[in-house]
Amino acid sequence: MTSEIPGEDSQRFQPQHQQPFPSNSGPGAPTQTLSPDREKPKKQSNVVGLIALIAGVLGFIFACIPGALIVGWILLPIAFILGLVSLFLKDRSKWMGITALILSVVGTIVGVIVFLTVVTTSFEESFGSGDTTVVAPSDEAVADGSAPSAEADEEAPASDEGTRANPYPIGSTIESDDWRIVVNSVTLASTDAVLGESEFNEPPAEGSEYILVNYSTTYLGDDPNGQLPAFVSLEYVTADGTTINSFDNFAMIPEPIDSSSTLYTDATASGNVAFVVPSASAAQGVLAVNPGMLADKVFIAVQ
Repeated sequence: MTSEIPGEDSQRFQPQHQQPFPSNSGPGAPTQTLSPDREKPKKQSNVVGLIALIAGVLGFIFACIPGALIVGWILLPIAFILGLVSLFLKDRSKWMGITALILSVVGTIVGVIVFLTVVTTSFEESFGSGDTTVVAPSDEAVADGSAPSAEADEEAPASDEGTRANPYPIGSTIESDDWRIVVNSVTLASTDAVLGESEFNEPPAEGSEYILVNYSTTYLGDDPNGQLPAFVSLEYVTADGTTINSFDNFAMIPEPIDSSSTLYTDATASGNVAFVVPSASAAQGVLAVNPGMLADKVFIAVQ
């Protein structure tokens, strides 16, 4: 019979006591910290956004300079594209890309405005602009056939004069910023004179006739390259309101005006243009004069 060791069972079944976890409370307790891989990452610098911002600033500046518009138009699209790309880069600063986008859009609008302003100004300087003034000939000038003097004559009112219903008389001086036009004479029933100038000239249609208009045009602008008298237009308007251009016929006429040679400041070209007009109402028509493509149109009587 096996003897039992006293206290053996109690030792066998005695539960083992585990050491309690150290309490985090109390003095001297260790402080729990987050591991480095769990810390929130800082946003890195956005190189693409920085490049976009620089391109946007430079593009905006050049877009405001008329002589450097092309540089601005190259840089602004680059700034827009790079700024857009920079917004999709993960963990990168976004403010530079957003600023670049704003600058590129605003700079493009400014560039368009500057471009249109430059084009408009250049067009006006090239083709003539400004208010059209008219000086009617004095009675003495009409009597002796001399040209009117702008200093001696008073400027004619432009309220209702110069219209088709109330045209200015022949010999009036018409001026814009760049051109001075004077219709010297209008010769009706000039068919024989035109046909006698060349055997190749075709006679006008039945019921029509040639008329010759002699006028002088003087360039008043200061373009160092000069301007062509072709920028000045002279048309005949019939009694029923139909416009007839001198280019509608290709007849060789006596003493034609040279409108294809460049005029410089204060130079004048004079000569004739021919129109084929209805014979029955030739004297009831008027001449429409434009002293420059952007200047106001003025009407001159044909007799």
